[in-house]
Amino acid sequence: MTNQPLHCGIDIGSTTIKMVVLDEKKDKVLFSDYQRHHANISSALTDILKKAFCVVGNQAIAVCVTGSAGMGVSERYGLQFAQEVIAATDYISHKHREIQTLIDIGGEDTKMVFLKAGSIPDIRMNGSCAGGTGAFIDQMATILAVDIAEMSRQALSAGKIYPIASRCGVFSKTDVQNLIARNVSIADISASVFHAVALQTITSLSRGTEPLPKIFFCGGPLAFIPALRQAFVNYLKLKDEDYIISENAALIPAFGCALTEKQDEKAVLLNSLIEKIESINKQPHSISKGRLNKLFDNQAELEQWIALKQNHRLESITLEKLEGNECFIGIDSGSTTTKIVAIDDKERIVFQFYSRNKGNPLKTISEGLSEFLVLANSAKKDIHIVASSVTGYGEDLVKAAYNIDHGIVETIAHYSAAQKFNPKVSFILDIGGQDMKAIFVENGAINRLEINEACSSGCGSFIEGFAKSLNYTAANFATLACNANAPCDLGTRCTVFMNSKVKQFLREGASVADISAGLAYSVVKNCLYKVLKIKDVSELGDNIVVQGGTMRNHAVVRA
Repeated sequence: MTNQPLHCGIDIGSTTIKMVVLDEKKDKVLFSDYQRHHANISSALTDILKKAFCVVGNQAIAVCVTGSAGMGVSERYGLQFAQEVIAATDYISHKHREIQTLIDIGGEDTKMVFLKAGSIPDIRMNGSCAGGTGAFIDQMATILAVDIAEMSRQALSAGKIYPIASRCGVFSKTDVQNLIARNVSIADISASVFHAVALQTITSLSRGTEPLPKIFFCGGPLAFIPALRQAFVNYLKLKDEDYIISENAALIPAFGCALTEKQDEKAVLLNSLIEKIESINKQPHSISKGRLNKLFDNQAELEQWIALKQNHRLESITLEKLEGNECFIGIDSGSTTTKIVAIDDKERIVFQFYSRNKGNPLKTISEGLSEFLVLANSAKKDIHIVASSVTGYGEDLVKAAYNIDHGIVETIAHYSAAQKFNPKVSFILDIGGQDMKAIFVENGAINRLEINEACSSGCGSFIEGFAKSLNYTAANFATLACNANAPCDLGTRCTVFMNSKVKQFLREGASVADISAGLAYSVVKNCLYKVLKIKDVSELGDNIVVQGGTMRNHAVVRA
């Protein structure tokens, strides 16, 4: 062990944890790492410290943390804390004094800092929306059914840029879905997404101040996505000598923490720090305020409730039992999934298909119809389609491509189905992948329709995105919610704020089940109070029908 301590900076962001260990003179990087923490910050912290221990040994280290989740870690484990923009500018002042503008894109935040010698840094950050961030790019990649690396590779060969709104997922997904429906190439869509991020970042953060060279790009998305960097270069019309992308671009705030001159700097043996953190993690957390009632008291109540809700089912038969060979086909080409149903003349289901679009709705429909044909051939049925109809985002495209008989407005399709299940239906709530529709019915006619407009929080992709960030599938995440003991009250705000609340509850010992159940409550509150703005639930009437893939989540229906 040396006499002087090593210097360690840890940046704990919304989705990742980064760490840099410098030598005693702060000249040499001895260890660095970058990994996703899946909201299990305590485990990720001990994991990354143990990795450092394997490299540098049981050295004395002076630790400073930063990042959106860093303050909670600082408080919990008694570590120094530095604001992340200050840490980043400290790095610039040590390593790149020629920089005039810093552009940083993180998992859920974006920052722009204007630097001028002799002046206090002018710091700009995104506020109420997660549009244009790493999480936004992740969502777009999911829609296109490609990983980020492939999305970047495709974008670099694009031939055209299309306008895409990057302000909120609900608008951008609609724009992307429309481009997919027009058969625009993944290359052009990918490039358009990256252009939208550059446009969103520059226009919303510069606010009239021109980003001057040299410009320093940092943050995970700019470090690891070449096409995103190129989008910024193109939009700002930069020459090669006008900007810098450091080899440490993904680690800048952590690097800055390690460089920062900290008052009352205290060094601790690395092994002792790991033991301290593990000991604190074992201590029980007291349940904080801001908890909601359990969705179900026990497993028996859950099973009884599921059985009750499954009373309303359409009869299904196999193709072998089909009388004759006539069928009717309905297709829903949605924002994220494709659904196909075939029924006989007695309105019994003989075939059903549900699949993600994977960025190509026409191909997905072809796969579904081909599956139907294989089953028909196996049953030795020469199926005759008497009539067909389509609804959803891809209605016009699918109708033209497959010569479908009828195109039906989605609202009418929802109402027709709901009335079939319950002729007295008074209210229909549909929550899909990225949209939400509420239909009020009076005397057998639709008299009011409400849809979400400015925010995607509360839709299926919103929940799925959260599940993915916590390393769960949507189905497993929903199952956990039904058994939660103390659901968290997460409110109904935008994802960027919701994540802040999630981090707060996780620091206080909330389980993933509590988070999932809290999100189920948030979906319902978002619908009732933000979208519908209702004052009394009596407005919904006595016969409510819920629809959409999100309603397969028992926790949401129960909430």
